[in-house]
Parts: sequence; C-alpha cells; structure tokens
Amino acid sequence: MGRDGEGMWATLCRAVLVEARWFASGKLQKAKEYLENGITTSGVHMILVHIFFLLGQGLNNKNVELIDNNPGMISSTATILRLWDDLGSAKDENQDGNDGSYVECYMKEHQGVEVEVVRKHVTHMISNAWKRLNHECLSRNPFSLPFARASQNIARMVPLMYSYDENQCLPSLEEYMRSLLYESVPVKSTSSA
Repeated sequence: MGRDGEGMWATLCRAVLVEARWFASGKLQKAKEYLENGITTSGVHMILVHIFFLLGQGLNNKNVELIDNNPGMISSTATILRLWDDLGSAKDENQDGNDGSYVECYMKEHQGVEVEVVRKHVTHMISNAWKRLNHECLSRNPFSLPFARASQNIARMVPLMYSYDENQCLPSLEEYMRSLLYESVPVKSTSSA
C-alpha cells in the first residue's frame, strides 16, 4: 500500500481495468476469477482501510502490512457485498447484461443450471462469508473491537443497500447507514484525566 495509500488505489484501479477489459471483450470469465477480482472492485478494502486508520490505528509499517494483506475480516466483508450486489444485478430488469455478475458467470460456466439454483448457491456463499467474518471477529485477531464491529456493520448494511423492493427509499437507507456506521462505534477519549 505504501505510506500514502498509492498501492491500495493502484490495486483498485487495476481491478477495475480488468473488469473493463472483460466486459469490452464480451467474454465472461470463470466465476471464481470474476469473484476474486470483484472482491477488490467492491471497494470494501478501501473503506475499511480508511476506517482502520480513522479509528486511531497508528500509521506504521506493521499496521500498513497488516491491513494491506487483505485479511479475512476485510475479504469476507467484501465477498458479502460483491455477492449481494451480483444477486441484485442478476434480477434487475434494467441491466443490459453487459456489466457481468457472479450469477451470470456461474451460469455460463455451468450450462443448463437454473437461475434459482444459482441464486441458492450464491446465498450459501454469502452465508459462508458471514461465518468467516464472524469467526474472524470473534477469534483472537490483531484488530480493535471497534474495527471488527465496523466490518460487521458494513456487512449488515449490504442487504439494505441491495434489496430491490419498491418500499426501499433513500432517506431510510441513509438513516440505516448513519446508524450502523456512526452510532455503533464507541469513540475512546485519548486525553488522560
């Protein structure tokens, strides 16, 4: 990542360019390859890196290396977001089919499988990512409790962001996000009394 975050941004930009090449060529990738790249393009790593340092973690080589290695807490959260997004993309009639999704890649790779079977498979993958995230958050790890909670809260927010029902409106989504991101993370005072 480097001290200024250039590596983190470069990784995200490279992943976006990879997706752009795939979609421009019209060829769908293998589902596994799509998901590995999609975890990066989800942007979750970027968000959680910023949260990590905003929560008061010192900017030193140890912390940069820790956060730069895309630990399970971050990759699980990103997997949850990517797969939920792709479930929504796969059922959104406004999509033209050119932006790709894990569902689309999986169906092309496994010819003849029904959409509902793939959706159940993706839901199972989301469940497994949640199990990994909870394991990471509840096991000994080098992260602070507020960071673990922030990771879980981002994952909790995802179904709200990608539920495509007509009752979902931006003001309530904004309120959910504000509540999950700001009200759940206790801020410690750094001054000594």
